Amino acid sequence: MADNRFFSRQGPFSLAALAERTGAQLSGSDQPERLIHDVAPLDSAAPDHLSFLDNRKYRSAFSATKAGACFVTAELAKLAPAGTALLVTPQPYKAYARAAQLFYPEPLPPASIARTACISDGCVIEEGSVIEEGAVIGSGAKIGRECWIEANAVLGNGVVLGDRCRVGAGASVTHSLIGNRVRIYPGCRIGQDGFGFAIDPSGHVKVPQLGRVLIEDDVEIGANTCIDRGAGPDTVIGRGVWIDNQVQIGHNVRIGKGCVIVAQCGISGSTVLEDYVVLAGQVGVAGHLTIGKGTRIAAKSGIISDVPPGQEYMGYPAQPIKQFLRQS
Repeated sequence: MADNRFFSRQGPFSLAALAERTGAQLSGSDQPERLIHDVAPLDSAAPDHLSFLDNRKYRSAFSATKAGACFVTAELAKLAPAGTALLVTPQPYKAYARAAQLFYPEPLPPASIARTACISDGCVIEEGSVIEEGAVIGSGAKIGRECWIEANAVLGNGVVLGDRCRVGAGASVTHSLIGNRVRIYPGCRIGQDGFGFAIDPSGHVKVPQLGRVLIEDDVEIGANTCIDRGAGPDTVIGRGVWIDNQVQIGHNVRIGKGCVIVAQCGISGSTVLEDYVVLAGQVGVAGHLTIGKGTRIAAKSGIISDVPPGQEYMGYPAQPIKQFLRQS
């Protein structure tokens, strides 16, 4: 059970309502109106809790659980203990995520602008938005409906946020146009100069970075991640991309929709990630490359050349994963 000092629980919800809201099929219960009060792991769940089984590794915990209800695949449903109602679905974890959002929806405080926030002339702040203490909003910035700008965050001149965005405490955003439902976690740095300069023994010469950062809808950007603005073309983050903490994305990078980028990855300038690419932790990607659609790169790999679509690569330098494992 979540600590009520930090999380506010909704509900309870009936089994029938949970099945309807998650798309699961209720099985093993003749009480569709039975109420479930919370979510919990298999090994600590009580009879009024909802849990899930998504990994076969936890079959024994599932068989011994005291959970009142559980999301499970049809294949593993036969392992359920007596008394546990089953919500059968091909994607138990995804269904559980939707149910957990019902019990613990994303909070939004009442609309307000703190007295100590610094709001420049010419800003547009739509209804329902929250601007916390010490936030700075630059001239000409536009903030959509029901946005949440946390304490000491900075939005530079001309920045645009769509509806229901959240910018974490101490984050800074400049030179950026941002879509709807984008979550920027604390400490992010978005839109700063790219690492562009002409190398010369007599002294390096900075190249002005004249592009922007374009972030499409439904993107999450983890704490302390940095996304440089483009040098002339824009840096683009596609719809539904999830970026973990402490990721570096260089100037002119283009990331397609639905990509997943895990902590401490570094993507050098002008590289393209096509749709649904996955980079595991600490992957390094050289500049001016293309990683094809649906490709997955294992942790700590180094990418130094283009990768075709639909591949699994691993190693340093990275190569097809089966080839790497044979060599190892």
